[in-house]
This record gives sequence, C-alpha cells and structure tokens, in this order.
Amino acid sequence: MFPLLLGTSMAALRRLQQCQSTGITAVSHLHTSSRASADMHYKMLVLGGGSGGISMSARMKRLFGAENVAVVEPSETHYYQPIWTLVGAGAKTSASSARHTASVMPAGVKWVKSKVQEINPENNTIRTDDGKEISYEYLIIALGLQLHFEKIKGLPEGFEHPKIGSNYSIQTVEKTWKALKDFKAGNAVFTFPNTPVKCAGAPQKIMYLSDAYLRKTGKRNEARVIYNTSLPVLFGIKKYADSLWDIVKQRDLQINLRQNLIEVRADKQEAVFENLDKPGETTVFEYEMLHVTPPMGPNLIVKSSPLGDEAGWLDLDKDYLQHKKYPNVFGIGDCTNLPTAKTGAAVAAQSAVLSRTISMILKNQKPDKIYDGYTSCPLVTSYKSVILAEFDYNGQPLETFPINQAKESRIMYHMKADVMPHLYWHGLLRGLWGGPGPYRKLMHLGMK
Repeated sequence: MFPLLLGTSMAALRRLQQCQSTGITAVSHLHTSSRASADMHYKMLVLGGGSGGISMSARMKRLFGAENVAVVEPSETHYYQPIWTLVGAGAKTSASSARHTASVMPAGVKWVKSKVQEINPENNTIRTDDGKEISYEYLIIALGLQLHFEKIKGLPEGFEHPKIGSNYSIQTVEKTWKALKDFKAGNAVFTFPNTPVKCAGAPQKIMYLSDAYLRKTGKRNEARVIYNTSLPVLFGIKKYADSLWDIVKQRDLQINLRQNLIEVRADKQEAVFENLDKPGETTVFEYEMLHVTPPMGPNLIVKSSPLGDEAGWLDLDKDYLQHKKYPNVFGIGDCTNLPTAKTGAAVAAQSAVLSRTISMILKNQKPDKIYDGYTSCPLVTSYKSVILAEFDYNGQPLETFPINQAKESRIMYHMKADVMPHLYWHGLLRGLWGGPGPYRKLMHLGMK
C-alpha cells in the first residue's frame, strides 16, 4: 500500500513511521504544536532554489496555491549550470548562465532569503541561519550537493594562480577559458574525482572541447591532452563509452584510468595523482593547463539530519521520491540517493513524477507514476557535435530520437547549446516542461 492521507497527531505519525517495516507508508496533515511556536508556517515548504526547487515550487503553487508555498534560498542569483561546460570553452559567456533569483521565483510564492541551518522532521520544522523557525505540512528538499575543493591539497587557494580552472563553480569557470586561451605548449590535464559527481560527463566534455580549440588555433601539435579519471571506465554506459573510445583514439587523447587527483602545486604547475589500484603510489604531472573536477558529497544539512542515509544523501524511495522514514518529506535532484546520474535532465524527469506523487497523495490515492531513473548527458565532443546519452536506473539506453544517439550529431549540439537553455528558463523553471524522458516531451511538442 502506498501513501494514504491521515489526519493524526505527532504520536500517531510516529506510529505510522513504525509501519515502514511492514511496507506501509502514510502521510499526515501534521497539525501540531510546532506550527503555533514557529515564526512561519506553510503547507508546502521547498528547501533550495536551484533547478529542482524552483521547478517544484512552480508545480506546488498550482497544487496548493501560491500563498501556501515557500522556498528557502539565500542566493540572489540563479544559475543554469549545464551551460558552464561551454563557458569554460569560450562558446558561451558566464553572464548567459545567470538570472536574478527573483525573476525565476514563481509569482506569489514566498521567497525566504535565508540559508537552511537545521531540519527537524520529527517536529516538521526547519531553522534558518538568521534564527527563524518555519513549520510545514509537507517538505520538498532540493538542496543539491556539496563541492569539496578543499579535499585536494593546494586548493582552493591554487585557483589564485593561472593555468588552472574548474567548470563546476561560477568563481572558477572563466579561469578554465583563460587557461585554454593562454595555452602555449605542454600538458593539458583533466580530472575526475573518486566521489559521486553531478553531470558525470562534464569532466571529459571540456577535454574534447579543449582538444578542438587547440586544433582550431594550431596549437594541438604542441599539446598532450590527458584525462585522468578515478573510474575504471571512460563512461558508465557501454554503448556510449564505445563511441567515446573511438573518438579518444582518433584524436590521440591519453586516458589514464583509476587516477585520483590528491594535490595541486599551482606555483610549480604540478598535479599529483594517486593510483587507486595501488594505494600510496603517486604520479606527478606537469601541466600547462589543468581542469579540476572537485570531490563532491552530500549536502551537509541533510547529512547532519535524520533524513540522510549512511553516506549522508537524502534517503528516498527510488520509485516515488518520497522519504523512506518521514512520509511527508520528498526530495529531488543532486541531494538524493537515487541510483542514477545527477543531471538537469534527471531533475526534469523527477519533477513531473514527484508532482504526480504529491497530487495523488493529496487525493488520498495511490501514486500511479514511477520514476525509472531516466537521466541524460549530452556529451559535447566538439564545438559542433554532441553524443546524446540517455539511460535509466539499470544503465540501459532510453533514447528519444529515431537515430543512433551514440554517434556525434550537430543537431544535438544545437539542442544542447541553444534549445535547452531556452526550455530551462521558460519551461522547466515554470513547471511546464519535463517528465519521464523530457527530450521525448520536446520531440512530441515539436510534432504538434
């Protein structure tokens, strides 16, 4: 049996949580004393104003009414992060990735300009860094993940030196482009850390783009392009990995598997990697350009709450995106432990499923849509080509278009560079685009 709406006290909620062992999950309206003592109360509270948070707040506005929905987000600027791959390669500007948060917040929804300090799901409250307590009936967590540059010795202070950048931060993405523009001769080194990452294809996308740029500017013969990845494979889905290996061979790119960046000596332009198959064995690479993909981990607020799994990721039912222990808590995006790649396309697919789950719960009905793990990674292989990888929880291709998507496509590049940003700002963030296979929805719309 899936979620049932029951008007209960906190004591009853605890009894309902105990029912998890029997496979029963239930949701309470949660009219508790915490509401009376809180500074604010909302029927639906959304934590995080990134792609998942804004998309879900737009959808929840239609379910609950704007006055009953609030979003907790401290940043004044909202970024479309997938475009940073192209910013780092000089194909787009960082300004094109940014909008004022106020401009993407759904009209009428309360924007709480604070940072989440603590989540207390037992009392249905959260506390912000400015001391406010907010109570809720339902909670959506969309807090993203944490970048950990500091786990690499010599960073983040190493970014004060030239020749080093990272497409994973607005503070460092333009440094990637500067390092590429200023490249003269030597090693161009690209890294993939020994942790889960968001957009797992991005660390090698910038390698392909850098290779293309160096060829275009006549510097490729003076360059040795190196991709050092902690993974035992180039890409996790064999169909696309086979195509990428062909590209690697054609373009004379050096791939070193099971190599993890542990130190950057920016003053000497040296990067130190550990061989994960032989712990303690290290290799020093001199570089003329270094692109760092930082180690990443779960959101620290989620990790420090009862909501995280053993590793600290938000512990969700992978089918319905509902928390396994607290039935009035839901999640979306990079902060979750859903066993699929963390991408914007995954958020688009998840947003439609989660919206449907919550709407069915409000009707006291069993959810009738399941998230199959759909995710997508447009693997940019040059300034005019993309391999569009789409796959599910099982790592099986889940493709949209009637072509072999493992082949490089110019049309898919324009979709990545030009179409998707438009759909992001005017579709996903308004809760108007997405679903299981958002590209499939796009193709369907194009046929009308």
